[in-house]
Amino acid sequence: MTERRWQQDLTPEDAGVVSAGVIAFGRAQAAGGQASEISCGLYEDDRLIAGAVGRTEFRRLFVSYLWVDEALRGQGLGTEVLRRLEAQALKRGCIDALIETLSDRNAELYEHLGYAMMSHVHDYVPGFTRYTLIKVWRPRD
Repeated sequence: MTERRWQQDLTPEDAGVVSAGVIAFGRAQAAGGQASEISCGLYEDDRLIAGAVGRTEFRRLFVSYLWVDEALRGQGLGTEVLRRLEAQALKRGCIDALIETLSDRNAELYEHLGYAMMSHVHDYVPGFTRYTLIKVWRPRD
């Protein structure tokens, strides 16, 4: 007879099995669910000073992280990084882009850059609103 047991606090490897299983199931349900990593960065000498990381999937750019070195913020580097990431996504055939933030200021910046508010959840975590924004380059077929 097979023994079953419950365990709290999965190992990182087992937590990865759960995550991968959910992602595989979801992608099997929808056409076009082959994710490809996408990223770009700006270097000063050999030091990364700004960058963005995400994925393209379902003809959409999903921006996961957009970062600028704290000492260099406010100079337009984040805008340039995002525009370069979007350009890569367009070359891959993406028709829109999705970005989320917990920053009121960043949500306003993304709207200024052509993103439209899809949703916001007040107190997503205490004191912060979660904003989800989309930028459409071409309507869906």
